[in-house]
Amino acid sequence: MGLVALRGLEFFAYHGYYDEEQKVGNKYSVDVTVRADLQTAAVEDALSETVNYEALYNIVKDNMQIRSRLLEHIGYEIIQSVFQEFDKVQWVEVSIAKFNPPIGGVCKEARVTLTEDRPVTL
Repeated sequence: MGLVALRGLEFFAYHGYYDEEQKVGNKYSVDVTVRADLQTAAVEDALSETVNYEALYNIVKDNMQIRSRLLEHIGYEIIQSVFQEFDKVQWVEVSIAKFNPPIGGVCKEARVTLTEDRPVTL
């Protein structure tokens, strides 16, 4: 097993519980880590045997373009997309931060982190 991670992906998007947030938009940061069997990729030096981090980036980018009310929902959708795209992935962690959230005080970022194991299929 091994990990593939992308850290500090930045997007401007239109997410938020309040309608105003969905109109004005905000800056977000996303970290995504996946666990998969990477041994064949390591031995054979074959991109087809690993989790292509360019494809992983595109999954995050595509999901960040879909307006959502909650960071939790965005994280869930990213995780489901990763499982759908990569059969090799057994576990995913997604952390999403919203910069300067509207909480009525000074706050650099609000962050939500979700982790999920691949569902067992019978």
